[in-house]
Amino acid sequence: MADVRDVPVAAPGRARAPGRTLHEELLADPTTPPWPLLEESPVFLGDEDVPYTNYTSPEYAAAEHEHMWSKTWQWACHLDHLPEPGDYYVYDVGHHSALVMRTDDGAIKAYYNACMHRGTQLRRPGTCGFTRELKCPFHGWTWALDGTLTDLPDRWDFPHVGDESHRLAELKVDVFAGFVWVNFDPHAEPLSTYLGVLPAHFAEFGFEDRYIETHVRKHMPCNWKAAVEAFLEAYHVRETHATGKLGDEVTTQYDVFQPNISRFIHTTGMDSPQRPEPRTEQQMLTHLTRNLRAGMSPLELPEGMRARDFYAKYVQAEMGQAFGRDFSHLSESITLDSIEYFCFPNAFFFPGLSLPMVYRFRPDPDNNDASYFDLLILRSRPLDGEAPPPPDVIELDVDDSYTLAKGLGGLGRVYDQDTANMAAQTRGFRSSYKRAQTLGNYQESRGRHLQQRVREYLIAGGYHPAS
Repeated sequence: MADVRDVPVAAPGRARAPGRTLHEELLADPTTPPWPLLEESPVFLGDEDVPYTNYTSPEYAAAEHEHMWSKTWQWACHLDHLPEPGDYYVYDVGHHSALVMRTDDGAIKAYYNACMHRGTQLRRPGTCGFTRELKCPFHGWTWALDGTLTDLPDRWDFPHVGDESHRLAELKVDVFAGFVWVNFDPHAEPLSTYLGVLPAHFAEFGFEDRYIETHVRKHMPCNWKAAVEAFLEAYHVRETHATGKLGDEVTTQYDVFQPNISRFIHTTGMDSPQRPEPRTEQQMLTHLTRNLRAGMSPLELPEGMRARDFYAKYVQAEMGQAFGRDFSHLSESITLDSIEYFCFPNAFFFPGLSLPMVYRFRPDPDNNDASYFDLLILRSRPLDGEAPPPPDVIELDVDDSYTLAKGLGGLGRVYDQDTANMAAQTRGFRSSYKRAQTLGNYQESRGRHLQQRVREYLIAGGYHPAS
């Protein structure tokens, strides 16, 4: 193994892994990928260490709740959670709570989940269901689905209350990619502006034409930012998931589309140029199909064909049969690769066919060293017949294995490996002699982008973190 001192040093932010770039690899695929995958937006955001107090300080967390979570767009639920008038869904983040409703005219509204009388929450945290009216369980004040005050017991005692002055207070609400988004800031910019490049990119992916197959919620043993950052880079894959072995990870591309979007594209079925002995195409195909064909004979690769191209056609056929759709037109990249978009502060979207995930991370309001991770598996809607309704959430506590969620299949073991790292990192934040973390200029640029965006919101709100 080469000594780190033997590696040539490039200018800050300019160093890249050896071998062809991901852009070059995608252009070599037989099927041209959608244009967004060919866009490149690398950034150099500095190389200063990031203080561990960003994760451990109660004051920092309180400032996030006041100045950041209260002013950013976040997806609250899927449209499938609100199919009919009267359907509602409660979205909670920290101490903030939104009550999302489908009204009688089919519109979607979001209200602050608090009675206009004495503040009692109208619906319990994390609940969803159906109602014909919104009645406070404390004194019975009642509102229609559109927020109109319809019943005030003993109204004679409230001459100072008017129907308009005490309508339910509304949040900003909008829809993107099949999800309902909310913002607790009444002066927030439109969602379409906040999302930056995301609407144009996702117009190529048909992401809104999907339904939720599996929903897992895990209580995580780390601060929410540490949880997010674990999924912002593929630098950890070699050690965490491949036990130190070289694989496909070195061709990962990292992009930041300021101010709120970042992305990586991590290839499948390509050999690392750093491997001392390159794998044959047949060896790569056997590796790719080892889980799909456990106990069966390996697939034989036709002469002159790349493993990546053959495997893409195999996946398209298998998933086409499973979901009654034709996927043969998709590119190799959109079929196989881990394509991960992040929308600040807490949402991940994977528009690929074989890795169709959505993530969301939220802080635990009572514990700085804990957070909540929502993991959704989305599938293409069947062409004939309706998609099934959203499944019940599978709740996992800190020590529960993801393998308990059968819908994750072999991914459960992979997520367990990630979580083990997070618990160790949380302990290290407080035991480390060095009081800050050092990030790579390129592979961990998205994590630095996250930290800088949080800091910008905190400073804009009047809180000035220590350097």
